[in-house]
Amino acid sequence: MAMTAVAGCGSPAGTDDRRGGKPVMRAWKGTTPVLDGTISPGEWDDAVHFRGGRGWTSTFTPTTDDADLALEGWVKHDGENLYFAFRVTDDVLYGIDTPRWLPDENPKAHELTREGFPWFGDEIEILINSRPTGLEPPGVGAAGNGASWQMVCNLTKSRLGGVGVGGLLEGEPRSDPAAWDTYQRWIRTGAMNAVAKPLPSGKGYVIEWMIRPNPCLEVKPGVFWSPALGETRLGLNIAVGDLDWKEQGRGNFGSFHHEDWWSGGPTTRTDLNNFGTLILMPGPP
Repeated sequence: MAMTAVAGCGSPAGTDDRRGGKPVMRAWKGTTPVLDGTISPGEWDDAVHFRGGRGWTSTFTPTTDDADLALEGWVKHDGENLYFAFRVTDDVLYGIDTPRWLPDENPKAHELTREGFPWFGDEIEILINSRPTGLEPPGVGAAGNGASWQMVCNLTKSRLGGVGVGGLLEGEPRSDPAAWDTYQRWIRTGAMNAVAKPLPSGKGYVIEWMIRPNPCLEVKPGVFWSPALGETRLGLNIAVGDLDWKEQGRGNFGSFHHEDWWSGGPTTRTDLNNFGTLILMPGPP
């Protein structure tokens, strides 16, 4: 049975308690999952388990119904790479149940360029701060390198598959050419990999995501996370985005329906000082 980490009632193995108002979870060593977009029986039983959506920080319309949007997640490492899995319940899949409508703010939203919106669609975002100090100033977000980053896995578009195929896309700050190039290199070389597939029921999707410490988790200049470093703290945030029909998001930026965040404030959630904590434990629980 997976180790549970639910906000406010964490287990000793996982925990998702709040220290100074910010959530904390642990990742332990377990078996290596297969990235195929399927949560196979037993595959994630040795991972820390958490839930989200309703009760997380809402950027747009608050989520009030688990049938509308709910997230079930897992996290672990295998001694070499860090892994996340997400099973998202979603009653309407953008671009599958709906037309691929565009936001008024950007008719180029689906272009796979720096002008596009990588997060426009049903999606998960992972944000990491590899060098948290607790002294991060307000307004400072990800640098776009191994020290701190923000990446997107979209259900219906990706760098490797193009529009119509889910997977990884370059996240923020995509306006920075250096960050854009770094993110694209990670995707193309397999330093980061993710698979996204709709559920057979059509009422949601699964994302399985692998992060290679070298080059993605640079805890000190030239030093990348490994279990040999012992218990290691990283800054972490997670977002789940839900587009739905355009009229459902009327009044929200991009007509987004929901965007729920594990940690932080509605407008500051991408600032490094808003992240929660992921503790990488060197061995199994």
